[in-house]
Amino acid sequence: MADTDTRLIQGRYRLHEVIGRGGMGEVWRATDESLGRHVAVKCLRPLGQQRDPANLTVLRERFRREARVAAALQHRGITVVHDFGEHEGVLFLVMELLEGRNLSQLLSDNRKQPLPVPEVVDIAEQVADALAYTHRQGVVHRDLKPANIVRLGDGGTVKICDFGIARLGADIGFTSRLTGTGIAMGTPHYMSPEQIGGGEVDHRSDLYSLGCVLYEIATGVPPFDLDDTWAILIGHRDTVPAPLRSHRAELPGYLDTLVLDLLAKTPEGRPSDAAELRDRLASGRSSGAWTLPPPAAPALPPWARALGTGRPATSALPARPAVPGQEAAAALTVAWTRTPGSDGPDRTAAGASPELVAVLAGRHRAGLGLGRLGRWQEAADLLRTVEHERAHVLGADHPDTLASGYELGFALARLGRPAEALRRFETVAEGRARTLGPDHADTLAARQETGYVLGGLGRHTEAYAVYESVLAARERTAGPDHPDTLRCRHNLAYTLGRIGRVPEAYAAAREVADARARLLGADHPDTLATRYEVGHALGGLGRWADALAEYRKVAEARAGALGPRHPDTLNARYEAGICLGRLGRAAEAEELYRALVTARASTEGPEHPETLRARHGLGVNLGRLGRWDEALAEAREVAGIRARVLGADHADTLASHRETAIALGWLGRWEEALAVHRQVTEARTRTLGPDHPATLTARADEAHCEQNIPL
Repeated sequence: MADTDTRLIQGRYRLHEVIGRGGMGEVWRATDESLGRHVAVKCLRPLGQQRDPANLTVLRERFRREARVAAALQHRGITVVHDFGEHEGVLFLVMELLEGRNLSQLLSDNRKQPLPVPEVVDIAEQVADALAYTHRQGVVHRDLKPANIVRLGDGGTVKICDFGIARLGADIGFTSRLTGTGIAMGTPHYMSPEQIGGGEVDHRSDLYSLGCVLYEIATGVPPFDLDDTWAILIGHRDTVPAPLRSHRAELPGYLDTLVLDLLAKTPEGRPSDAAELRDRLASGRSSGAWTLPPPAAPALPPWARALGTGRPATSALPARPAVPGQEAAAALTVAWTRTPGSDGPDRTAAGASPELVAVLAGRHRAGLGLGRLGRWQEAADLLRTVEHERAHVLGADHPDTLASGYELGFALARLGRPAEALRRFETVAEGRARTLGPDHADTLAARQETGYVLGGLGRHTEAYAVYESVLAARERTAGPDHPDTLRCRHNLAYTLGRIGRVPEAYAAAREVADARARLLGADHPDTLATRYEVGHALGGLGRWADALAEYRKVAEARAGALGPRHPDTLNARYEAGICLGRLGRAAEAEELYRALVTARASTEGPEHPETLRARHGLGVNLGRLGRWDEALAEAREVAGIRARVLGADHADTLASHRETAIALGWLGRWEEALAVHRQVTEARTRTLGPDHPATLTARADEAHCEQNIPL
């Protein structure tokens, strides 16, 4: 839409002029001609892959959901959303038209000088009150910044704008990204450490962002006033912000302390909620403590005193100044840093300075963030170093050291190094059993991961023994319906199927699915994961029609919740294709797999293992339809790509070679088929052993070929 347009949309809203632009679209001054009132219309334009019809369907539903949430918020401190809809492919929100200046504009009007102290406190109290309301409704803003906080021209009312818009922006495709990192960004100067690391975000992330806003309007600069985006993000994650009163001495001490509390690196270090923030502000204001003596220089260790304000973190920077409760944390650290010859870990107390402990904690979180971004090798390298340094400073059995080892195990597993991951989880489980007790939740979590990795190594009998033992402890300590207990029962059901105890696997999976549906909801991802296992067990029992029905229900539910092209949705559809083939409905299976190949290739790439798995299924069903020339061509091409991508001896590569040999046999080319079957047998003997069931199957295939070769 151009600035000169005066367009009527939805037969109701007359757009007059653009009053704002951003990464997500435009804001127009408009008139609601039905009610004769002035409004603001925000137009959101889908970009890139979001223009795909399938993605647009999901986007529209998410837009409606988020818009309804925003429209349901009714508070004097929140911009009212009147309506929403779509016009000519453009999604739009109709909001109240605010006459005032946002905080960014107020600072600009003031020549980047800080706002008067009473005005800062008044804004803080009003925003805290609005956030207390929205957080009680379960709504998190996610992109709180000066431009989203408006002070009206009515004498001082403050309103927050764009609730729900940050999440809509991610769906629509406007989310900015750091070069080469894949970190989804809000606005860098106001992002919480957990947002930067890709972690779970709750209401306390908004509190951190508000702390950044208050810091800026109180001092004239944001906490980390740097030109480089990456340096800003590292600052949020690792660097201690300078006290506000080092910028502006007349600020009340309580405000300085409160803003620094909001800027705690972990959510747990911040005020528990916005209501607590509001109460602390009111209490400080009523005390009359407006002018206090200038603060002394920050109590930094000698190695940090020469550092400039807000510089990006290095491995030698502390995490933040002392906060209430830090004495208890320090006491815990002392308990874990005994000198050699004492009863505790063999470490020197001098190595465990609070600053170094905090730095290691920040680096541990950075490792978690790298993992969430899929940068597993970097995560493993960092976590290995942190584990080593924590062991040196705190002791090998300190909970923090073991936490780094546990996360390192996850990274190793994701890197396809299960044997190393298993050793790491076993070490962590043993250490936690010694220090926390054998039935502690963290000990059981590590033991459960050993079972998971054992299963990935094909050692299902050992995995079963682990799960059985962990489940008994889970039920004893947490109860039969605790989520951790149900997760262990789910893993046990999975493993029962893999060791051939299929009836028990079905019964166990059905019980867990019912329990999860009752406690979490029928469409919760965990419930659907167990129903997926129910489908697998039904297939193992030969009940293919029942399995097909189960997989279709799971696929439908996942499509509604996650989208039709989400990997979990596509996994369920793949299994439905297996069932169709087993039921003799190869034509339907072929159609399904062709659609899957297209979906997988567009979302994950043509050579992704899951794309190749769908192509393998397509080739199998081409053979079932008697189209052996096509089946042979598909199997050969997939085998070649798998050999290059996964390796010549990978199980999937050998499965494709076997399908190639089967197609050759059906085409009467028995000698060629025999050569391929022998290749498969040799590889399986080498990798699995001569007595493995898959190796024995390969030998049987050889024998069948030999019988069909003319003498």
